[in-house]
Amino acid sequence: MSEQHTPRSLIVTFYGAYGRAAPGPVPVAELVRLLAPVGVDAPSVRSSVSRLKRRGLLVPARTESGAAGYALSPDARQLLEDGDRRIYGPPGSRDAREGAGWVLAVFSVPEAERHKRHVLRSRLAGLGFGTAAPGVWIAPAHLYEETRHTLERLQLASYVDLFRGEHLGFAATAEAVGRWWDLASLAKQHEAFLDLHEPVLRSWEARGDAPPPPEEAYCDYLLALDSWRRLPYADPGLPAELLPAGWPGARSAAVFAGLDGLLREAGARFVSPQE
Repeated sequence: MSEQHTPRSLIVTFYGAYGRAAPGPVPVAELVRLLAPVGVDAPSVRSSVSRLKRRGLLVPARTESGAAGYALSPDARQLLEDGDRRIYGPPGSRDAREGAGWVLAVFSVPEAERHKRHVLRSRLAGLGFGTAAPGVWIAPAHLYEETRHTLERLQLASYVDLFRGEHLGFAATAEAVGRWWDLASLAKQHEAFLDLHEPVLRSWEARGDAPPPPEEAYCDYLLALDSWRRLPYADPGLPAELLPAGWPGARSAAVFAGLDGLLREAGARFVSPQE
């Protein structure tokens, strides 16, 4: 298992892909079984689940048979549902139109609570916001609803004012976007995803129409999703006309969509062999 694929991240990815569709809590023994093929041992599963429980993302519950298990908290479900719009959209669906405008987040935190400034900055960056000026963060307007949900969930909304607007100058918007976001870093993240997972897609495509073996499909899909799900947050889906020529984002989205279409359902047969 690479440094990129941590046990905690893989557990969240599993719940996002398969676990939330379960009819009840996922037994701990099942989590151990389902994380083993991607290199997570039983002690790591248990310690990571404990940390996710402390963060309020997983809640302990008993299955119908009385086994210990974990279900998603309401906040975690909202988080995953917000993420679906970014993660599972078809290639190019996240691109905003330049004329659709922007959402601005302006925050002020009292000195006595200055530790929350770091939390706000990191959360806005994690949603894909760029920095227009100190204390002024900007993102495509289509991220408004998710931003509102996130700030409310983290009890940070009282520190932030949100605005919708358009860029009127004085620099060209494409030039300004290059200041607001580190586009070179974003491009490298897309290229790293392509280096890892485009060969996997081509290998599956070369097999033709044979049904994918469930465990192999599950492993390749879970690892691809675990890599991919960060990218639509780092890259907020900027309008294509504002991005540099040869931008790799559409290509990496197409690779993930291809793996999702080929492997997700086959992987579900490994998660629930009786189905």
